[in-house]
Amino acid sequence: MEIKFWLNGKKIQEEIQPDMLLLDLLREKGCYSVKRGCETANCGLCTVLLEEKPVLSCSFLAARADGKHVVTLEGMQKEAEEIGGFLAKQGAEQCGFCNPGFLMNIFAMLKELENPTEAEINEYLAGNLCRCSGFMGQTRSILNYLEYKKKQKKGEDKE
Repeated sequence: MEIKFWLNGKKIQEEIQPDMLLLDLLREKGCYSVKRGCETANCGLCTVLLEEKPVLSCSFLAARADGKHVVTLEGMQKEAEEIGGFLAKQGAEQCGFCNPGFLMNIFAMLKELENPTEAEINEYLAGNLCRCSGFMGQTRSILNYLEYKKKQKKGEDKE
């Protein structure tokens, strides 16, 4: 079957099998940030944004992306570098294997919640597993990033 969708802003037309997972299609298209972890929709490693909402691509049929916009970490490098610096400063990146899915959920959360509390951050990111660390470093890094963005915005408002 043929599907058409946007991948990181680029229109894609692809012939797929009806049972193909979005994870497999994205990796075929060179999006290696999308990782195969648990294959049971429990770890968050395969998270991508579909119409700006987080989706676990290991349990999402590629055919369902027809006509939609899909964004992977490859399509958000500038944003990833900015937040990644905050993760590194808090020691929250350790091996880095979970970071792409984790970052995609952060991006989705920031679009949905204007000023998330620590509890809301933890709730939003509960579907991401990290075997190297607890989530204290990640939570601190997000809170620090949000504070940085507020200060940055206040600076823009003065100009």
